[in-house]
Amino acid sequence: MGLEPEPMFDLTGQVAIITGGGTGIGRATALVFAEHGVDVALASRRVANLEKVAAEVVERGRRALVVPTDVRDADACAHLVERTVTELGRVDILVNNAGGSQSRSLTDWDVEGWQHSIDLNLRSVFLLSQAAARHMIEQRSGAIVNISSGAAEHGLPFVAPYGAAKAGVENLTASFAAGLAPNGIRVNCVGVGAVKSEGFLRAMQRIEQDPDDVGGRSNGFGRAGEPEEIAWPILFLVSPGASFLSGQTIYVGGPPVVPSFAAPRR
Repeated sequence: MGLEPEPMFDLTGQVAIITGGGTGIGRATALVFAEHGVDVALASRRVANLEKVAAEVVERGRRALVVPTDVRDADACAHLVERTVTELGRVDILVNNAGGSQSRSLTDWDVEGWQHSIDLNLRSVFLLSQAAARHMIEQRSGAIVNISSGAAEHGLPFVAPYGAAKAGVENLTASFAAGLAPNGIRVNCVGVGAVKSEGFLRAMQRIEQDPDDVGGRSNGFGRAGEPEEIAWPILFLVSPGASFLSGQTIYVGGPPVVPSFAAPRR
């Protein structure tokens, strides 16, 4: 069951939608939420993964709803929100975690690949945020957390559409935060570095590289993050502890790397 939650982080009775909820950051967030009183609706296209996480949520004493969803599709997003309201009673929290990228050189990207990345990583955030906001406005409260990436801030030519989409997510976060603030709804974003999600671990296995070696090259801790290390900041952002925080992107990816010329002499 975990530890007894602090009052500021006791979210008992709230309901969250988590996209990409079957693996990685989505799974970790669902379990952290459940341990703090939240019922969850889990969405992705892989039902088997969602059902495994749903069982873990139920083990922690909370309700779980599995909704197979293509987050690129407007009707599917609306259906996800409506099913959550119908079966769990309300929507208090939305975590836009679904996303992904492919690696290609700039000259190899075609229009279809570009559009797929934009739809998966940016269009989905707009569609679900809009659908959830309609219910949150009625109850005059709610919290949305979007997941971005360090790729939004850096020129990474092999994942150019992904980086562009994530930069859009960060701007969309600020726009939704400004627009929804009069209704008591907060919108924030978590930018992440390399995290040991199933996809990242599979990629490292394919190229026979150590995840911490590759993931740690871009941060001062010298390792990749764990999904739970992203889930806890998400919990903070949806809790009353962040009641005066909205429209912000918080980067959770370790400290900067000390440049070699600035390293202390031994």
